[in-house]
Amino acid sequence: MKTKYYFVLTLIIMLAIAVPLTAQNNSKEKNKKELTVEELYLKDIEFQILKEKAFSNDRDMKLKALDDLEKQINEGSVNKDNREVEFILEYLSMEGIGRKVLENRRLTNYFPEVRRRACNLLGKIGGEQAKDALIAVLLNDNEPMVKSEAAYALGNIGLNNNNEVVKALLFALNQQDPTRVDNNFAYAIILSLEKIAKKNNGIKDTSAYRALVKIAQGNYIRTVKNKALQVLDEMRQYK
Repeated sequence: MKTKYYFVLTLIIMLAIAVPLTAQNNSKEKNKKELTVEELYLKDIEFQILKEKAFSNDRDMKLKALDDLEKQINEGSVNKDNREVEFILEYLSMEGIGRKVLENRRLTNYFPEVRRRACNLLGKIGGEQAKDALIAVLLNDNEPMVKSEAAYALGNIGLNNNNEVVKALLFALNQQDPTRVDNNFAYAIILSLEKIAKKNNGIKDTSAYRALVKIAQGNYIRTVKNKALQVLDEMRQYK
């Protein structure tokens, strides 16, 4: 009987302790949810400000938007699943090329540095949409530094379904004037082919090998030619 009494008393004490703890935990959970909602609200405001910067007509404001995006990407808070960010970067990558603003028949939004940096960030977030945007830049932009960044970014992403990326890279390379070669662009193409090969266990298109041989024998500086030979040698390891 005494044992039963102690058991009941112990149960009462445990319940008395558990009730306040449960209430405390529920309170913490409520605060956590409220904080999450607040964070989402602040994040939405932050993104609206980001869009305003990106879609302004001012070059420096667009560059500030890219600074903000780069910080978010480096922190891991933005990835290929964030369609709105991809749209902004694609929009900025075509600034003055695919999207033109004219005043008195004069192009006012030709910002190569904005396009170059947008390409760089597209390469960092990756994904199909980023890949398609970079191919468009590679084939349509007329600034060597932007085309080089797009080529390198495509290598960072590494996608090459149906060999479409390699074909785009080689097409862009073949459009270059062989008497006025661009060493930076050729080097970016080589690095991109190297990265794509590593991520896809080689490149099946033999025209990629011919392009590397062509660079190695072309009118390029020694650093570029040596890199082409190095990548050619690396290709042998893939079966």
